[in-house]
Amino acid sequence: MYTEPFVTPDNIDDKLSEWLARIERYTHPRPNLKLKHEKCALVIVDMLHYFASSEGRVYLPSTYAIIPRITRLLEHWRTVGGTVVFTRHCHMSTEDLGMLVSFFSDYIRCGKKESEIISELSPLPGEKVIRKNTYDAFFNTDLDEFLRSKSVEQVLVTGVLTQMCCETTARSAFVRGYEVYIPADALTTSSEELHIGSLMNLASGFAVITDADTVCRGDQQ
Repeated sequence: MYTEPFVTPDNIDDKLSEWLARIERYTHPRPNLKLKHEKCALVIVDMLHYFASSEGRVYLPSTYAIIPRITRLLEHWRTVGGTVVFTRHCHMSTEDLGMLVSFFSDYIRCGKKESEIISELSPLPGEKVIRKNTYDAFFNTDLDEFLRSKSVEQVLVTGVLTQMCCETTARSAFVRGYEVYIPADALTTSSEELHIGSLMNLASGFAVITDADTVCRGDQQ
């Protein structure tokens, strides 16, 4: 997979401003949507060694810039006692690759370090970890059942890759009746073109696009 370091710790704030300005035309006032921490689950998608470690086979350099943003959100959610969910995408063998085998020559192997969540974002004991083997974190998992057991009505989707697992999970949450929020500076992918294209798609009719600082301040509207 081609990857480029399109966002860095030094330029992420400027990039965020550019992204929000570019998607503004797709974002309409949504007065009935307001993020409420007690009703919103923070979903951290596939921040694994495979993608987010410099030794990973499909290392995404831009993860270096978003890890502090996700860390801040995670610390905030833990402080306010909110619901936190992590996902781990991996495969037991080539037999459970599904359609992915037609698109990719490599895969994340369960039981290997590559399938583990990076130490900066390690789940605490008792925090929910969903193992999945496709883009959608709801497909063939107990994520929906778990969220409803916690009276969750909203999801804040972060992690990788923007246009694949993050967007698919966000759309799946939408069709299940959850309000979806996307912090543009707390998820990333292999190129800026794919990142901004996905944000535009989501802003047009599936999610409220926001940023980590706004979410943590509690003034998302």
